[in-house]
Amino acid sequence: MSALAAMFRSRPAVLVVSATLAVPLLTSTSAAAAEVGEASGAGAAASGLAAERVLKDDVVLTAVRGGTVRVKETIVYRFAGHDGFQRTYPTRTHESVTEDRVHRIENLRAASPDGGPSKATASTAGLHTTVKVAGGRKLTGDHTVVLEYDVRGAITRMGAAEELRWPVVGGWKVPVDEARAVVEGGAMIRNVNCFTGPIGSTIGCTQYYTNHTHTQGVFAQQGMLPGEYLTVVAGLPAGTTGGRAIYERRHTVATAFSVNAVTGAALAGLLVLLVGGVLALYLLRGRDARTVGKRAAEGDQVPVAGTEFEPPNGVRPGQIGTLVDEQADVIDVTATIVDLAVRGYLLIEEEDRAVTGRLDWTLRRLERPQTDLLPYERTLLDALLTAPDGSARDAVRLSELGGTFATKLAQVRSAMYDDVVKQGWFARRPDTVRSRWTVAGILVTLLGIAGTVALALTTEWALAGLALIIAGAALAYGGQYMPAKTARGATVLAHTIGFRAFLERGALPDDDSMAARQRIALFSRFLPYAVVFDLVGKWAETVKDAGERAEGADNLYWYEGPAEWDLSKFAESMRTFTLATSGSISQSRGL
Repeated sequence: MSALAAMFRSRPAVLVVSATLAVPLLTSTSAAAAEVGEASGAGAAASGLAAERVLKDDVVLTAVRGGTVRVKETIVYRFAGHDGFQRTYPTRTHESVTEDRVHRIENLRAASPDGGPSKATASTAGLHTTVKVAGGRKLTGDHTVVLEYDVRGAITRMGAAEELRWPVVGGWKVPVDEARAVVEGGAMIRNVNCFTGPIGSTIGCTQYYTNHTHTQGVFAQQGMLPGEYLTVVAGLPAGTTGGRAIYERRHTVATAFSVNAVTGAALAGLLVLLVGGVLALYLLRGRDARTVGKRAAEGDQVPVAGTEFEPPNGVRPGQIGTLVDEQADVIDVTATIVDLAVRGYLLIEEEDRAVTGRLDWTLRRLERPQTDLLPYERTLLDALLTAPDGSARDAVRLSELGGTFATKLAQVRSAMYDDVVKQGWFARRPDTVRSRWTVAGILVTLLGIAGTVALALTTEWALAGLALIIAGAALAYGGQYMPAKTARGATVLAHTIGFRAFLERGALPDDDSMAARQRIALFSRFLPYAVVFDLVGKWAETVKDAGERAEGADNLYWYEGPAEWDLSKFAESMRTFTLATSGSISQSRGL
């Protein structure tokens, strides 16, 4: 830039001087107002700080190879009772959602030729670095401090040039009367510019130009308020320093869940585990499916031979229900109650609704040896006919079980799980297997949640924790399918499926080869299995006309209805009875 241009650039200085002369007056007025509004101790401190100021801040920046800028700052500071001062540099800028531009201040040191503070420390928090210079005593008057440091990241490649940009002066808590900066680039400086005010301001400074050799950029600003900056810009030829901007990945939610080597390996491991789990389930369930498919046809036949009839392999209704879905459900217990009545251990009496005012049933004990009862059946019969005080009773209304039977129901269901293991259909109790896998899955999920939170707050590996959550959830869900039948259990299941197909057809011999009473007995024997398979309505159709064929067949030997009741009403009675029984035995007593 020519000398004429330099003179032209310096013309606004006259106006700035006037503004500068006004700064002490404004500052003094503000200080006086602060003293009036504050308590005496705080007011004195505020007054001391207001009286302090930077008389002159003269900075020399030297750009060297490698992109480092060496800064030497000579500060003339007027003290008013403090032992030092501090100023703040903006050293981190958010360039994007995941990336920051960083300036690093290094090799910080301070000295004072006239007894001023000379101990310099730097601390970085958030987007700023604060430099504090302190001494061993409180000071008054004017003192000079020479502050030196290196800054990296201030030079940026700009196409065919390099740009040095740095807020050389500013970040003070006190006013600055005069600021001056010189940039030595070690090469011809192509262009210069400067700005004053907050970071990012586009307001030009008081004066800027290059010397006559264009190897120095000179910048000046008269009068700066606390918190303002003087930012200098100098364009250098490409390759002058080889410097470049420094960027760092910022830790955010977006970066915390990024895909990298660690999270990629975790996701790949999760995929392997999921595929392995599917394969394991296929092998376990596939074996059951192959056995069932092979032998199902063997069970799909009418299990009647002359006057003898039995379900496949002599399996009881409660056992079938537990075998089919691997759970001892309430409906399996209800079917067992019906089965105990059919086999002569209970009599089910439907009460007359017109007399009692509500629909209810009485379960009455019948005297019969319990030699052929399975353990879970004996547990159920004792639970039904034992009063809350522990005494035996001969009969109980179904409505009396509501709210009192739930704890006993858990004992019956536990005995049913023990039974299917004893029969050799499962290697371990299905409920225990499910519980172990579910608990393990929940623990892994909770560990994954805690790990994800911790990793998201501190690293970029949060996806690894998320993979753990997915693995735990898959473990808990897949655990419901982990109980596996033995080969013997799969064979029994195959016959059971065939037996269900027979019940679904609801077909009994409809000729003279089977008497009406025999039809009723066959119907009764298979009815508990129809309860398990939810086929009561369809199966009841097989004997709705049996009362007309057999004299005195208006009741079943194990089920007695009220007056004017006959078998034509039995399907609805049994449907209502099973629903009421399931509800009563599973209902918990409220508080």
